[in-house]
Amino acid sequence: MGGSCARRRPAGPRQVLFPFLLPLFYPALSEPIRYSIPEELAKGSVVGNLAKDLGLSVLDVSARKLRVSAEKLLFSVDAESGELLVKDRIDREQMCKERRRCELQLEAVVENPLNIFHIVVVVEDINDHAPQFDKKEIHLEIFESASLGARLSLDPATDPDINMNSIKDYQINSNPYFSLMVRVNSDGGKYPELSLEKPLDREEKRFHHLILTALDGGDPPRSATAQIEIFVKDTNDNSPVFSKDEYRISVSENLLPGSSVLQVTATDQDEGVNAEINYYFRSTAQSTRHMFSLDEKTGMIKNNQSLDFEDIERYTMEVEAKDGGGLSTQCKVIIEILDENDNSPEIIITSLSDEILEDSLPGMVVAIFKTRDRDFGENGEVKCNVGRGVPFKISSSNNNYYKLVTDGFLDREQTPEYNITITATDRGKPPLSSSTTITLHIADINDNAPIFHQANYVVHVAENNPPGASIAQVSASDPDLGPNGRVSYSIVASDLEPRALSSYVSVSAQSGVVFAQRAFDHEQLRAFELTLQARDQGSPALSANASLRVLVGDRNDNAPRVLYPALGPDGSALFDTVPRAAQPGYLVTKVVAVDADSGHNAWLSYHVLQASEPGLFSLGLRTGEVRTARALGDRDAARQRLLVAVRDGGQPPLSATATLLLVFADSLQEALPDLGDHPAPSEPQAELQFYLVVALALISVLFLLAVILAIALRLRRSSSPATWGCFQPGLCVKSGPVVPPNYSEGTLPYSYNLCVAHTGKTEFNFLKCSEPLNSTQDIVCGDSPGALIPLQSGNALTPHPETIPPQAPPNTDWRFSQAQRPGTSSSQNGDETGTWPNNQFDTEMLQAMILASASEAADGSSTLGGGAGTMGLSARYGPQFTLQHVPDYRQNVYIPGSNATLTNAAGKRDGKALAGGNGNKKKSGKKEKK
Repeated sequence: MGGSCARRRPAGPRQVLFPFLLPLFYPALSEPIRYSIPEELAKGSVVGNLAKDLGLSVLDVSARKLRVSAEKLLFSVDAESGELLVKDRIDREQMCKERRRCELQLEAVVENPLNIFHIVVVVEDINDHAPQFDKKEIHLEIFESASLGARLSLDPATDPDINMNSIKDYQINSNPYFSLMVRVNSDGGKYPELSLEKPLDREEKRFHHLILTALDGGDPPRSATAQIEIFVKDTNDNSPVFSKDEYRISVSENLLPGSSVLQVTATDQDEGVNAEINYYFRSTAQSTRHMFSLDEKTGMIKNNQSLDFEDIERYTMEVEAKDGGGLSTQCKVIIEILDENDNSPEIIITSLSDEILEDSLPGMVVAIFKTRDRDFGENGEVKCNVGRGVPFKISSSNNNYYKLVTDGFLDREQTPEYNITITATDRGKPPLSSSTTITLHIADINDNAPIFHQANYVVHVAENNPPGASIAQVSASDPDLGPNGRVSYSIVASDLEPRALSSYVSVSAQSGVVFAQRAFDHEQLRAFELTLQARDQGSPALSANASLRVLVGDRNDNAPRVLYPALGPDGSALFDTVPRAAQPGYLVTKVVAVDADSGHNAWLSYHVLQASEPGLFSLGLRTGEVRTARALGDRDAARQRLLVAVRDGGQPPLSATATLLLVFADSLQEALPDLGDHPAPSEPQAELQFYLVVALALISVLFLLAVILAIALRLRRSSSPATWGCFQPGLCVKSGPVVPPNYSEGTLPYSYNLCVAHTGKTEFNFLKCSEPLNSTQDIVCGDSPGALIPLQSGNALTPHPETIPPQAPPNTDWRFSQAQRPGTSSSQNGDETGTWPNNQFDTEMLQAMILASASEAADGSSTLGGGAGTMGLSARYGPQFTLQHVPDYRQNVYIPGSNATLTNAAGKRDGKALAGGNGNKKKSGKKEKK
C-alpha cells in the first residue's frame, strides 16, 4: 500500500541527479495507493494516513507541501498529521451511477523534490436508497373473455443501490382474481407478473384495484408501493338498441338549410369499440338522401336543402345503428312537412290591350288575367285590387279569372298613359302579395282646339321698317298629338282693305311669324288690327282666333314746316308793324310751324339765329312768340330783321328757318315811307351806297321774276291742263273744297280745306276746284290780287293717300274782340321760358287756337273792310284802330297753302294808297308813292 523513500548515500555526480530524476519515473514504476471507504461519510472523516503511506514524516508534509488534486476535489490533506480527510459529500449513486464498482482517482503531489503519487479511493455502497416505481399508478387492461392463468406483466421497481441493497422481492395484496409471480432474468433482475385466477365479467365488475410492494435486501430493508388499476375490457356480446322503433316529427317548410331536424339515439351495453355506434341510412330513396344528411357519430338528421310542402309533404327513411363489433339494429324515421305561407300569389296576364282611345266609355275591358297560389288552404286564397287614383277597376270572373275594365272617362292630354298596378294578396298569416304593372297608352283624338298664348297681341313697329322684316310672332299650342296637334297660322280678317292686306303683312303658316311686306309710314297709317287664326290638322279640324294690333311708331323723318311767316309770290318776306311806344313784353308776332311727325319728334322749339338788334326782341322757346324785350330807343333802327330756326325734338333733330321783318311805326302809312323813303345821306358816299343797294335789289327782283316766269312756263308746257286748272278763272267752281297737305297727324290736329275763288270781290270764299288737287301740290285756287303764300312741298309732309271728306266753312259768328281773344295773345303771357305744353290736351288746345286764327282769316263772310267789331283785317288796321290795341298773333296768320295776304283788295283795285283799313303786311322790297 505504501512506498518508502530511498536512503541517502554519498556518491558522485550521478548520485546527486538521481533524487531529481526519480520522481519523473516513479509513476510508471510504482502502484497506486488504495483506500476503501463507505459512501455518505461525514465531512472531515479520515480516509487514511497519506503521509505515512507515502513514507513522509510529519515535517515533510508541510515542508514539501503535500496535497491532492482531482477533477472534483472531494478530499483534502491535513497539514499537521498528513491524513487524507473527506472534504465534501460522497454519493456513490451520483458519482458512479449504475456502475457496480465505484473508484475515485486522486494524485498526491509533493515538492522539493517534486513527486506525484496515484491514489485510488474505492467507495462502498450503503443502503441509502429505497426501491422506486416509475409510476405510482399502473393501469392495465384485460378482456373479460381472458382465460384463467393469463399473465399481466408489471413494470419493475428500481433501486440505485447494488448487491444486497438492491431489490430483493415483490408483494401484492390478497384478492380472488389475481396472484403475484416474480420472474428472475439471467442477469439476476426480478420482474413481477400478475396471473388470472378467476374469470372476469365486465358487466359485473369493470375495475380491479391492487397494491404492489417492492422490498430491497438492506438491513433494515427499504420498500416502495404502486397502485395497480386493472380495467376489464369488453367483448362485443351486446347489440345496439334504439330508444324508439319509429321516430315521427313535423317540421315547417320554412326550415333553413342545415338546420337540425331529428336525432336518433341507440345504446349498447358494451363499451369501447363494441359500444361505439355509427348510424347509416338504409332502404332510403335517393331523393331523401339528397334532401337530408345523417351524422354517423351523433345520429343527427339535418336538411341539406330548403323544404317545400308544395313539392313533397312527407319523407320516410330507415336508419341503422351499428357498433364496433359489427352488431346492428334498425329504426324508421317519418318527417312530415308543414305548409307555410311562403308562396306569393302569381298574376298571369292572358289578354292585354296596350292602347285605347281617350273617348272610350266606362266598362271597356282592358286586360284579362288570372291568379295562382301554390300554398294550401287559406294560404292559397287570393283577392285582387288596383291602386287608387286611376279610372280602372277589377271585375271578378270564375276559376280565379279577372277582368280589368275602365271606371271613368279618359283624357289623353291630362294623362297620356297609365301604369296600372294590379296587386294580388292571399289570406295567409302574415299575408303575402305580389303585383304586376300594366302600361296602358291612351290614343289621341282631336278633342282640343289650338289655344293662343295671348288672346290679344300688341306690336310696336317703327316706321320706315325694311320690307320683309318680321314684326311679331304669334304662338298657339294644341295638346293633341300628331296631325291633331299640328297648328298652322293664317290671317282671316283685318281693318285694312282686303286688296291692300297682302301688300302690308303676311304670316308664316308654320312658325306664326308675321312679316311686314312693305315699309310702314306713321303719317299715313298709325295702327291696324289683324285677326289671326290657328288651325289644327285634325278631322274635323279645330281652330282659334287671336287679334294682333300693330302700332306704327313714329320716326323723325319730317322736318318742321313754317306756316307763318310765309314768303310772297316773288319770294320776298312780308313785314309786321310794331308801335313805337310798345312796352317790353309786347307781342309783336308769332312764328307758326307744324311737323308731320308725332310725339317727341313733333315737339318744336324756336331759336333766334340772327337779329339786327339782339337785345331788342325775345322769342318764346316753345310758343314761337316774338315779344319786345325793351322799349324802342332813339338809336334803334325803325326796321328790324330776325332769322328764326325751328327745330323738332327728334334724334337727330330736323329744322327749318323763317325770316321776320319788323317795322316800328304808329300806323301803316307811316311804315310804308320807312320802308321806301330814307333820309338823304348827309354825305355823297352814303347816297351812292343807297343807290347801289336799290339797283342791286331791282336787279335781284327782276332776276327772280324771270326765273319764276321761266319755271311757270316750263311747268305749264310739261303738265296737264288739269294741274293748272285752279289758276285759271274759268276752272274754279263752288263744287267743294280741295285737300291741302294733311297736318292732322303732326303738330296741328286739323286740316285746312281752303280754296279762293277767282272773283273780283274783296271776300275769301270756300270753293271747290273743278278737279281735285294732287296731294303733293300745295296750291290753293284764287284770283285775288293779293300775294299768295306757297306751301312747302317735298318730303316735309306726306299727305294722306285717301280723300278727306269736305269740310264745312267756319261759322261767321266765331269771332272775338281784342279783349276776348284766347290763346297766346296779349291777354295771355306767352311761354318765354321755353316750356312745352304739359300734356297732349294743352298741345291740342294750342293747335286749335292756331287753326282758329287761320280759319278766321279765311272766312268768306268776313270782309276786309269790316267794322270795328269784327275780327277782320279792316277791324285791326282800320282808321279807328290805334297802336294801343295789342295785335293778336292769330290775325298775323296767313292762310296755309295760299298766296293771298290779308289786305284790302278793294283799295288795291281802286289804286288808292293803303288806308287804315288795309292790313299791316307789305312787301319790304317795294316803294309806293303817296
